Amino acid sequence: MSQTAKILDGKALAETIQAEIAEKVMKFKQTHGITPCLAAILVGKDPASQIYITNKEKTCHKLGIASKLFRLPIETTTNQLMQRIGQLNIDDTVHGILVQFPLPSHIREERIITAIDPRKDVDCFHPLSVGKLLLGQPGFLPGTPQGIVYLLEELKIPLSGSHVVVVGRSNIVGKPLALLLGRREINATVTICHTGTRDLSFHTRQADILIAAAGKAGLIKGDMIKKGAVVIDVGVNRVPDPSKKRGYRLVGDVDFDVAVETAGWITQVPGGVGPMTIAMLTRNVVLAAEEKGD
Repeated sequence: MSQTAKILDGKALAETIQAEIAEKVMKFKQTHGITPCLAAILVGKDPASQIYITNKEKTCHKLGIASKLFRLPIETTTNQLMQRIGQLNIDDTVHGILVQFPLPSHIREERIITAIDPRKDVDCFHPLSVGKLLLGQPGFLPGTPQGIVYLLEELKIPLSGSHVVVVGRSNIVGKPLALLLGRREINATVTICHTGTRDLSFHTRQADILIAAAGKAGLIKGDMIKKGAVVIDVGVNRVPDPSKKRGYRLVGDVDFDVAVETAGWITQVPGGVGPMTIAMLTRNVVLAAEEKGD
């Protein structure tokens, strides 16, 4: 196999961004006497969620951002979780609130999302935050979509006029990403597809930039990619692998080993979009603190 695609290194770029954030946090502390703070809530003991939370905590500590983690039992009710959020909403030392999803099935996620003060909604899930994104108004931008755009722009990959195909329509990635890319200042032409799209490969082969965010391992094959296209793989899927100590390995939505022979640029899983998502989250926490400090 001869690799032709260049690797979009999200981890390296995230480290550069984090260095800038750490400097901004230090200056903000000096001028305002305030430490930006992220409060995270984890309900239950989902293994993947615990890893995500731990990574966010470590990043906050590295950047000088205070973090508060609330671990709640899986039996926690919707009302109990809302009460905890209410306490954090009025806590002046907390600037960002993050509830780790997915939540246990008995908790009503839509009520939890709307319970968070939009001024502390650093994940950009609240309907008011989404509305601002839709209308192009100033406000928080969702971590993963913001990270993807930042990754493309920093590497001088042109977006204006480019045809971007987004495979996936989740409220976390697909939908907000399409809205962000379609903004006038970014000016991309966006097609949204999903696993139910007829002749998916017809659409993906039209893409100058192909973003896979469907959550299905190996969905995008090499022959579904236009020669030289930019491929961003958002998917994080566990597939069995007896050779690994943990019994599985992480793969994306793109068949990487074949895609590298067709794509011009490509992200890896892990190490591509994930680090950028956490970097953008911490940027939002600092932004929230700055807005409160002013």
